[in-house]
Amino acid sequence: MGEFLQYFPEALTFVNLLTLVLGVIGGLILGATPGLSPTMAVALLVPFTFHMEPATGLILLGAVYTATVAGGAISAILINIPGAPANIATLLDGHPMAKQGKSQTALYFCFISSLVGGLFGMLIMVLFTPPLAKIALRFGPSEMFWIAIFGISVMAGLSSGSIIKGLIGGMFGLLISTIGYSPLLGTPRFVFLDVLTGGVAIVPALIGLFAIPQVFSLVETLGRRIERPDFKPEKGVLLRTIVENLKMVKTLGIGSITGSIIGIIPGAGGQVAGLIAYDQVRKFSRKPESFGKGNPQGVAAAESANNAMVGPSLIPLLTLSVPGSPTAAVLLGGLLIHGLFPGPDLFLNNAQVTYTFIASLVLAQVAMCVFGIAMSRYSYMVMSVPNLFMIAAVTVLAVFGTYSVQNSFDDVIVMFALGTLMYIGRKFGFSPAPVVLGIILGPIAEDNYLKGKLIAETDVGVFSYFFTGAMNIIIILLCAASIGYSIYGEIKAYRKAKEGGI
Repeated sequence: MGEFLQYFPEALTFVNLLTLVLGVIGGLILGATPGLSPTMAVALLVPFTFHMEPATGLILLGAVYTATVAGGAISAILINIPGAPANIATLLDGHPMAKQGKSQTALYFCFISSLVGGLFGMLIMVLFTPPLAKIALRFGPSEMFWIAIFGISVMAGLSSGSIIKGLIGGMFGLLISTIGYSPLLGTPRFVFLDVLTGGVAIVPALIGLFAIPQVFSLVETLGRRIERPDFKPEKGVLLRTIVENLKMVKTLGIGSITGSIIGIIPGAGGQVAGLIAYDQVRKFSRKPESFGKGNPQGVAAAESANNAMVGPSLIPLLTLSVPGSPTAAVLLGGLLIHGLFPGPDLFLNNAQVTYTFIASLVLAQVAMCVFGIAMSRYSYMVMSVPNLFMIAAVTVLAVFGTYSVQNSFDDVIVMFALGTLMYIGRKFGFSPAPVVLGIILGPIAEDNYLKGKLIAETDVGVFSYFFTGAMNIIIILLCAASIGYSIYGEIKAYRKAKEGGI
């Protein structure tokens, strides 16, 4: 902590501060663009840091990382399309708030809770980096497999209509995740068309499941007279939102702690943190039925979690050279091109650069909140765009964002195919969120199970490997508690509905 305070002023120099501000503003814009994930945004900027001072280059990358995670909530709330996988849970309540004429309030909740979660995550990073890095090392294939199963147990609660439809959607997502060649065995699975040879990537799936049904729904409205709510900025809403947000101690606490824990675990990612935090807050709420219909707690839980993940995801990177997220892996490249090699010596031999970078991440959280709120005041401009223009804009962004991932037109075909299926599914009450969660968690569960199985067969056996050990048992109990609570909540809701009918 002493070194952090000692080098904090280095982040406040004119050049570093200007770089940070430009990085945050650019990150918010990039994050709000569907398809441009934090990982892609940081990767695009790594070449621009070649000729910068090491600290300044890392400040730029860190600011963009921080801002894009929160910026993805802008499109999630306003047009029901998450800017990145980390913002999937945000749209579940954020977009319903926007449709109720509370888009500005929803965005304020987003950025304020992002600030709280982000600062909590940075505090964890500054104070507990060495011991937490040791804990992260204990997560092997078996622990990662059970983490994925814990995420899968959340599926049932992500469909506001029915627990059964949520599970069906999640299972469909798991099935989609197996398309393509097995990464470990090399065998083709469900490759009945050439476009499926490479499998289904997360970004095309994400855009297809959320954006294309939205486009089709907008097409349905053409020719009709649509009454639009007034989305002009509200007076006094900022102060009221700050007060209401800070009263959500339990919600912000669950989101921040969940995000920090998931961030430390290598490979889990912000999308898992946001969805798990959202599900846990809903379960502990006195009115779980209000989630999915415009409850601000849903926005606060998701955004505090995915921003709390930012700092802890860098703990295993800086101390062990093990990235805690895909974006952290790109940041590893940014460190290496400047001759900085992660490990214990990084904090000794390059203390000035390292602690200046960490200090800039704290400042980036504050700048993200300030500029995000400033941009929120003009959210009504997006909501007032005519449907015909919105259809064209969303379609162009969807195609551009999908194609740019791998420069493949096959991804565009897959995106439209999934979007068409999801459009039909929405007519029957299915939600895209469980499907996306299945696509995300499927490879994590499968890869780690196969790795663990190979290890177990040469040692203690499959059962002992996966069902013994403190970490495994703790996560298994969490899975059982999550499933049990979902069943209890469904029975309780059924009885309540039955009593109301009588």
